[in-house]
Amino acid sequence: MTLVLASRSPQRRAILERLGIEFVLRPTDVEELTDGEPEQVARENALRKASAADPAPGELVLGVDTLVTLDGVIYGKPASAAEARETIRALSGKTHAVISGLALVELGHQPVVAAARTAVTFRDLDEPTISAYVATGEWIERSGGYAIQQAGGVLVREISGDINNVVGLPLALLLELRPALLSSS
Repeated sequence: MTLVLASRSPQRRAILERLGIEFVLRPTDVEELTDGEPEQVARENALRKASAADPAPGELVLGVDTLVTLDGVIYGKPASAAEARETIRALSGKTHAVISGLALVELGHQPVVAAARTAVTFRDLDEPTISAYVATGEWIERSGGYAIQQAGGVLVREISGDINNVVGLPLALLLELRPALLSSS
């Protein structure tokens, strides 16, 4: 069975590579939902990505969509530094959820779709800290406008759940659904 990663995310690739899981890349371009119940949005986007990769016989396609939500509001990838600043300010001093939808699509089988949730609490952040972080540029192409595995880790006071989920791939959930992935590495 060949694992196909339907993603351009370097973070997702790095997590799989770190574990020695072999995979091939097949990024897809799909229209993603941006509004709705956050967990359902993440699940649907993951399924859209995996399905668009058009699995061949012997392939298992992995699609993932990660989003940040606070009080029902989805914080996607900021379009500008000003939007990144607003997002970080909104998350400051609060606990938000990082939700990843995960979809596994295999020819001739029903898709498996699930979601992981990790709680992340930000420190109370002052304006100079927010500005300094936004100046790093890490917010670009990052849901919620931060990268926990890089300088964005300084924004965080506490995390409850799978840190890999926050990075972009809910590894614990993936291995729960397909434990054989580790033995094939």
